Amino acid sequence: MTEPHLERKQSGMKQSSRPRVVKIYSENNDFQYAETLRRKREKRLRQREFFVEGVRPINQALQYHWHIRAFLYSRDKPLSDWAKNILNSSQAEAHYELPWHLHAKLSNKSEPSELIALVTMPDDDVSRIPLKEDLLIVVFDRPSSPGNLGTIIRSCDALGVDGMIITGHSVDLYDPETISATTGSFFALPVVRLPSQKELVTWIDILKHQLGHIHVVGSDEKGDCELTEHNFKQPTFLIVGNETWGMSAAYRELCDTVVSIPMAGSATSLNVACATSILLYEISRQRHLP
Repeated sequence: MTEPHLERKQSGMKQSSRPRVVKIYSENNDFQYAETLRRKREKRLRQREFFVEGVRPINQALQYHWHIRAFLYSRDKPLSDWAKNILNSSQAEAHYELPWHLHAKLSNKSEPSELIALVTMPDDDVSRIPLKEDLLIVVFDRPSSPGNLGTIIRSCDALGVDGMIITGHSVDLYDPETISATTGSFFALPVVRLPSQKELVTWIDILKHQLGHIHVVGSDEKGDCELTEHNFKQPTFLIVGNETWGMSAAYRELCDTVVSIPMAGSATSLNVACATSILLYEISRQRHLP
């Protein structure tokens, strides 16, 4: 089966000033391509493209200048002013018009979104993360839940994190469930995937020459100190362990300090997204003190 979007990769091809309009009447190759992007991680990774729907995620993708290759929408129902304005100013390569029943089938929502976007994945390059004197980066090792990953991305965006690194074999960053859980923050926060902590160590060594001291902080119920006792005002890498196993031995060895969250009651641990949000709130609180 020919991939309908591969023509954009041909060298020397110029994009027209307006998106080409493609009318879809059946579950043809174009429909199946978009539908498979929604369902299959392997397809997303191979084509470097992913599936987005919803007002806020699409607004955020546009605001933060992500490359949207195509929009899909139904020609059977009147579009809102929001959808019309986006399509009228669109710089996408293609607009796909579908009958309503196919658009609804393609959607991942109980109430289908007016617009669906096919968005290009950026490179997994740490240079996407801006560097500054009070750098704060969250490292999430082997996340296994798209809901947790999406919630942590949302907390990072809300609490002043400059970027996130994901290491090891993990849930798909570009899964629609992950993106939905971020409520749009996905597009505001640079998130980079690295194969393992080895590549991270190499980057930290480079940053130490550029920024001076970098403090690597982990979190565990048996920490060296409580989180409020640690000074988070210096450049920090915050390590978040896997939901089931916590930090690996390699990451624990990498940490300069391991902090704990004080807890009352019978609970001995917190959900990783809750724990990360608490840690980030304390970091933000300290950094906003006079």
